[in-house]
Amino acid sequence: MHYSPPLALNPVELTAYFLSHQSMRSRSVSSTVPTSVLSFPTPTARLLADWEREITTQLCLEPGDVEAMSLVRTRARWLDYKHCVQAIKDWTRTIGLADILSSSEVALMACRGARYHHDGEQYGSSAFCNLFLSQDRGLDLHFPLTGHRIPLTLGTALIFDTGQPHAVIQRNSHTGFNASDFGPEQECSQFFLTWELPIENTQVAELLGIGFDTYASTSSTLLTEQVWFNNAPATLCPASGDWKPMHEALKS
Repeated sequence: MHYSPPLALNPVELTAYFLSHQSMRSRSVSSTVPTSVLSFPTPTARLLADWEREITTQLCLEPGDVEAMSLVRTRARWLDYKHCVQAIKDWTRTIGLADILSSSEVALMACRGARYHHDGEQYGSSAFCNLFLSQDRGLDLHFPLTGHRIPLTLGTALIFDTGQPHAVIQRNSHTGFNASDFGPEQECSQFFLTWELPIENTQVAELLGIGFDTYASTSSTLLTEQVWFNNAPATLCPASGDWKPMHEALKS
């Protein structure tokens, strides 16, 4: 399955500035989100309970937070982990990424919903490949600028540009991220594996349609990774996913 973004009524441009071999480089931000639903053995009830204890007692996960968990501990307790990884390796090969996951860093993550955010300030040189490990809890991964709204179910796999804003929200939500939707009484935890794919890898760049050195003159003046909206610094609203020019954000 492959999602193509709908035509935007008001097209916008995002530009990621990222560190490449000790120097800053510019690139486009992709609106392409390859996705599928994969089959593999379900995590055991004991493992799921262990994850829930970890996010409650150690991570103290709050609504909207996305945090890393112990993958070493999980691999020791989940005998079917290798089958899970094999399923997503097989899928990435079918979409033209060869064996890229074998050389990519992987982490186990947890969230109770997720505020609108992008990851371009820390992972601008990467794309994310995610595999969701939780049953359907009525949540969607929403990309507000592209129109993608992907139901999160056991086996949902996707690849997306780290510079593209996204959030995990209730499926019936039409107002964006609301912390009250993810209170302690709600069964809404999501667990997923994530791999960092090098955005400069030819296969990754071709899959996502990335253009490089789009604003070379600007990138030479920057010292940190960032994402610009319509060729200007901007901030992202964590509740709605709307962009606000930096000069306006500083006034508010």
